[in-house]
Amino acid sequence: MASEGLEIRAFAAADQAAAVALWRACGLLRPWNDPHKDIARKRLVQPELFLVACLPGLGDAPPRLVGTAMAGYDGHRGSVYYLAVAPELKGRGIGRALMAAVEERLLGLGCPKLNVLVRTSNLQVVDFYGRLGYAQDEALSLGKRLIPDQ
Repeated sequence: MASEGLEIRAFAAADQAAAVALWRACGLLRPWNDPHKDIARKRLVQPELFLVACLPGLGDAPPRLVGTAMAGYDGHRGSVYYLAVAPELKGRGIGRALMAAVEERLLGLGCPKLNVLVRTSNLQVVDFYGRLGYAQDEALSLGKRLIPDQ
């Protein structure tokens, strides 16, 4: 079950520093990807599919960003990137809640299938997606950088 008081909403500009810090804490950042450029690009295309999960702050403290999911839909398939949950809060249903929110939004757009990319070395995340009903496709992901970030 997701942590009590969890709010899932669209990313806002004020979330950028916290999102990048979360990605860093989760080991998602790579030297060839500038996370600030990734955020700027996403804010231009389907920004409503860039979700954050926040928990209420203690006392007068503002809500704390504890999760992210950046999704997209091209009319044929959906995709999700930058799924992240604060390491100290893993296992509390935040990732599951974020994925459910992504799936709900993509279904609302008529998306028939969702693909996720996971590094093969990240077995814990492969297991997480398996528990959510995702299975390995018999496909190979290939990539080509069109605009270098560095």
